[in-house]
Amino acid sequence: MREKIHPKTYKAKISCACGNVIEALSTKGAEVHVEICSNCHPFFTGKQRFVDTAGRIDRFRKKYANLSK
Repeated sequence: MREKIHPKTYKAKISCACGNVIEALSTKGAEVHVEICSNCHPFFTGKQRFVDTAGRIDRFRKKYANLSK
């Protein structure tokens, strides 16, 4: 294997906005903060919940409101 081409890995604490903390290997750093994890994502939980960041859902509905007619 070639030397000095592999990224440095850290034993990271990944913290979610819901409060879940996971320890894993990461190249991002020792502490990583995420908005959605497998503990709160609708695909894994089975609960439908809209995660609206900066009004994206409202902008989408407003932009494509006339196409449904």
